[in-house]
Amino acid sequence: MRLSKVERGHRFKHKLLMGLMRVMSGHPAPDVVKTILYRPEFFGRSFSALCQSSLRGPSTWSVGERELFAAFTSRLNQCRF
Repeated sequence: MRLSKVERGHRFKHKLLMGLMRVMSGHPAPDVVKTILYRPEFFGRSFSALCQSSLRGPSTWSVGERELFAAFTSRLNQCRF
């Protein structure tokens, strides 16, 4: 289920950023980007910080291994990003 607010309720600067992404890539912004940019003070910043610490923080696994785990998990969950 997609919330229409997350699809179209962004602030002007975020709409501009997503428009630039569409022009540069030829594709609309992925849903995860739309979710992070919609009210970043509520969800986006803390989610981004969690992802950053998980994928780039101290670990016995290399960055490449962690990225591979994330990609594999996304594939199992049928995520397109």
